[in-house]
Amino acid sequence: MTAKNTISTLCFLLLTIGILSAQKRMLPADTLMETNHSVTIKGKRIPYTAKTGTQPVWNEDGEPIATLFHTFYERTDVDDRASRPLVISFNGGPGSASVWMHIAYTGPRMLEIDDEGYPVQPYGIRENPHSILDVADIVFVNPVNTGYSRILDKEADKKLFFGVNADVKYLAEWINTFVTRHNRWRSPKYLIGESYGTTRVSGLSLELQNSQWMYLNGVILVSPTGLGIKRDGPVAAANRLPYFTAAAWYQKALKPELQQRDLEDLLPEVENFTINELLPSMAMGGFLGKEKRQEMAQKMADYSSLSVKTILQHNLDVPYSFFWKDLLREKGGLTVGRLDSRYRGLDEKEAGERPDFNSELTSWLHSFTPAINYYLREHLQFETDIKYNMFGPVRPWDRGDDNTGKNLRQAMAQNPYLNIMVQSGYFDGATTYFNAKYTMWNIDGSGKMRDRMRFKGYRSGHMMYLRQEDLENANDDIRQFIKDTLPAQGEPAKY
Repeated sequence: MTAKNTISTLCFLLLTIGILSAQKRMLPADTLMETNHSVTIKGKRIPYTAKTGTQPVWNEDGEPIATLFHTFYERTDVDDRASRPLVISFNGGPGSASVWMHIAYTGPRMLEIDDEGYPVQPYGIRENPHSILDVADIVFVNPVNTGYSRILDKEADKKLFFGVNADVKYLAEWINTFVTRHNRWRSPKYLIGESYGTTRVSGLSLELQNSQWMYLNGVILVSPTGLGIKRDGPVAAANRLPYFTAAAWYQKALKPELQQRDLEDLLPEVENFTINELLPSMAMGGFLGKEKRQEMAQKMADYSSLSVKTILQHNLDVPYSFFWKDLLREKGGLTVGRLDSRYRGLDEKEAGERPDFNSELTSWLHSFTPAINYYLREHLQFETDIKYNMFGPVRPWDRGDDNTGKNLRQAMAQNPYLNIMVQSGYFDGATTYFNAKYTMWNIDGSGKMRDRMRFKGYRSGHMMYLRQEDLENANDDIRQFIKDTLPAQGEPAKY
């Protein structure tokens, strides 16, 4: 074979290999892209770096079996990292990318939406003047199969990732590596999780202490789940009413004497009725007297705008889905959203027991999906052909042995520095604000740690930060929480 033929053959082989490689979408197990930026927060210009990339999940033999995509924002004009708080942020699902809080809540950039959270075009990103980056560095973590995170070893058992306790176990190991790589062991540390992310961070609070010997200052629960704390039967049914009131109030569906009252003046009255009258009545089931049943149905109708007849037909136990369908059935024929009942939907038929679709979620995906894909590629310079999973394939998900609420209590008991804050939107019909209160009340049955827990409510839904006023208020609440939970220098962690 001549030299010319040899060169031609080699060129052909290299071209073939290149084509085959180009056809295979792969994500590097370990890579980081760093860019420099600044943002104005509270009137002050804050310089920072954004470190975006992947960090492996290893098996017991030290082999990478998955990789997690993450974005780390670190303020650069800080000399003392030992006293600089680190916030580790997760969204929920399970199966949801860490996109929502990243580009709409605590991060230094936010998507283009209107002041109430609705999509606007052209899609884009702007500075977030309310970001907590002025007081803490933040890393947004995408669990396996969310965002760009993926399983690398196709033979790896998916049970290592997809379950309440498996999720917590591998993420605790990952956090240990992240903290070590970025030299943040001395920093005060906080976890923030939204929705199912609250299950995740509650479990992590104890797992980090017991398996990684890493102790936290705070856990922030945004629109929390039940955390394994039971609220079945009459409790589940009765606890819906305060949310029904809030949603009906927003949609201006209550009778005039209730509608004209301020929401936060009205809700305590409904909560008191729920706990002290409705719940005991519901506990009696079919043995509740006819007059008392009628009385309860009338009060529920007043507080929800549902008809007495409808409530009695449901034996006082009105499902959420029916409420979303029925609230505006006779008032325009629209539905209201599940995760945020400020949003309205349009069904094919006014008849039925549940809406055709979640009006709020379609609205959010409308604005978030183009924004995150644009932002990561053009602002943070992270380029890949891997699809960004807003919601990724993580099922079946093992929900068994969920003791995350009690684990959070145990972590608090073991660590006197550890405090929690709950943030909820009044118009959230998926993880309702009153259920969030109920969960908080029942994390510690002794009541001895109640002064280390706080609740904040907002006039919006599941992602309360989508409303401009609540974006500012909720971030300020996080700032204050961090300030309040940083012990004075030399203050010991002891009872």
